[in-house]
Amino acid sequence: MHLVMDGYGADAHRLQDELLVRELLDSYPDAIGMTKISEPLVHRYTDGKVPVDWGVSGFVLIAESHISVHTFPDRGYLNVDIFSCKPFDADLAVNELVGRFGITEVRMQVLDRGLEEFADKQAGLDHRGVGAAATPTSV
Repeated sequence: MHLVMDGYGADAHRLQDELLVRELLDSYPDAIGMTKISEPLVHRYTDGKVPVDWGVSGFVLIAESHISVHTFPDRGYLNVDIFSCKPFDADLAVNELVGRFGITEVRMQVLDRGLEEFADKQAGLDHRGVGAAATPTSV
């Protein structure tokens, strides 16, 4: 399962807070039923080609795969990827992010990937395809 989320209208002060991103990546895996297997790696970047594209990026390995966060404070925007070999509650995962960053609009896609597809093929079931298309949602 792969959740790809874009959050808009987020709080710029929270988006530039490296400690907040680190704390999120430290506690978030457990909050959504995953198992953290590395310490979060968080980096503030300021040398992009477009001045407003600075921000904070973070990454944490989980037993199920990984979680990444990229923030753009001047744009009030962030994107998050959660890639997992086991199903998880995407709405719970998104709601946690909405609360932490003050997001007002969410666009998300949930893709079925990996082991679920393999298990279906091994069982002789039809391929299920990918999840829902990206749809805007107000929070």
